Amino acid sequence: MGEQKKTTIILFSGDYDKVMAAYIIANGAAAYDHEVTIFHTFWGLNALRKDEPIQADKGFIEKMFAKMMPRGANKLGLSKMNYAGFGPKMIKDVMKKHNAMPLPDLIDMAKEQDVKLVACQMTVDLFGLTHEEIMEGVEFAGVAAYLADAEDGNVNLFI
Repeated sequence: MGEQKKTTIILFSGDYDKVMAAYIIANGAAAYDHEVTIFHTFWGLNALRKDEPIQADKGFIEKMFAKMMPRGANKLGLSKMNYAGFGPKMIKDVMKKHNAMPLPDLIDMAKEQDVKLVACQMTVDLFGLTHEEIMEGVEFAGVAAYLADAEDGNVNLFI
């Protein structure tokens, strides 16, 4: 029996198409018995935000950050052809027509396959988010924890 293969992904982007690519790769790697970690930092953290608004005790700047950033995977914009929000709607319609799995389902599938979803604690703090605003089943850690996972990674990606 060979040693456990590992795949780690740093998800820095908050673009719908790039987040989707990261989760397709993660689910594929998990299906091939890789131990998979996705480390969500900066804009990639928005994919883990709960859709519904959460009341949290915050200062003015933190409230503004929370209002300006998309809340959850379905609210992310596209990296190209966003067209004031029409691009994501068009791409979701095309995906539905071709029976492609939408991003929230890809995230659920990743959880079911035991993909380790990590929220960068430093980014959570920087953006003034609270743990309650992040979906269930997510770990909070820093760069040292990511590096420990990536150290013996067979595949390490930055998206």
